[in-house]
Amino acid sequence: MKHMSESTPRHVIAGTGVVALITAAVALQSAYAAPAMDPDPQSPSATVAAQRAKEFDAALGEAGAGSYYDAEHHRLVVNVTNEAAAAKVRAAGAEAKIVKNSLASLEAAREILNDKAAIPGTSWAMDPKTNKVVITADRTVKTDDLKQLKTVASSLGGRAAVTQSAAALRPVIAGGDAIWGSNARCSLGFNVTKGGHPYFLTAGHCTNAVRNWSAVQDGPEIAVTESSSFPGDDFGIAKYTAADVVHPSVVNLYNGSTQAISEVADPIVGQKVQHSGSTTKVHKGAVTAVDVTANYREGQVGGLIQTTVCAEPGDSGGPLFEGSTALGLTSGARGDCALGGESFYQPVREALEKTGSQVG
Repeated sequence: MKHMSESTPRHVIAGTGVVALITAAVALQSAYAAPAMDPDPQSPSATVAAQRAKEFDAALGEAGAGSYYDAEHHRLVVNVTNEAAAAKVRAAGAEAKIVKNSLASLEAAREILNDKAAIPGTSWAMDPKTNKVVITADRTVKTDDLKQLKTVASSLGGRAAVTQSAAALRPVIAGGDAIWGSNARCSLGFNVTKGGHPYFLTAGHCTNAVRNWSAVQDGPEIAVTESSSFPGDDFGIAKYTAADVVHPSVVNLYNGSTQAISEVADPIVGQKVQHSGSTTKVHKGAVTAVDVTANYREGQVGGLIQTTVCAEPGDSGGPLFEGSTALGLTSGARGDCALGGESFYQPVREALEKTGSQVG
């Protein structure tokens, strides 16, 4: 988002995103516009692969074990537990991989973790590439908590693996220039409409902290928070109140240009993505997990997207996207952009559905 002085007659609000972080950003058109189907089902785009993965999950039942996208070869890889299911996958034009743990078995492992190991500073996600639930503990998880985590993970047998991170997991509200409240700044995610009126989506931990929003620090009000969901989810929606604010369906690329946003989709593991945030600007990476659980100190958030994109304080709420497709809102992160890290995103589709809004 470009920095604008209070004297600017019309503010243009575009997009960004990060760690439960805060930043400014974007607008979309046609909330649930379906992308055009790829002409070659054996070489789908990531968006189409994600749609097909859901269809395979439903069709394979207990024989299914998740999917991921091979971005280099434009292939959908579908995990299955037996050869009969593998044959069906191949016949449908996707690549089959026979694994040990079914999707249902991994889901059961996640439920055990939710019940017995919801320790602040931890996260877990089903990794379709390793066919395990990967548990990550940050540096704040020590002694008895770490022992408990490892004991629970060990009880899951070959369904789980524990890793440790030197970086702390956190949602962070910080000061800076982007969308401002009296005690915080965040990044705007996507401009949306609701009941014919203009709104924007950002992180729920941002809208929990801020009611009245400005485009510049200590500037005039441009929007007011209408509702907020955090923890559990991490999204909030604010209604524009200033008539002189322009809110196009674009993301700020911080190079003098913008990316138009016209679609909303669900991501898939392996998909190439990028985010925009008022602190770290634009960074690229890949999706490493979906339906991720993050145990922030403020509470547990589920259903997140995990990526290799770095993020820092001030990026919270900013957009995760691929081309013209909106994917997520920055929720949290570990690490930073100097040393590297990973970030977590609230899926946009869920935020739109629960707020009754649409892109555009």
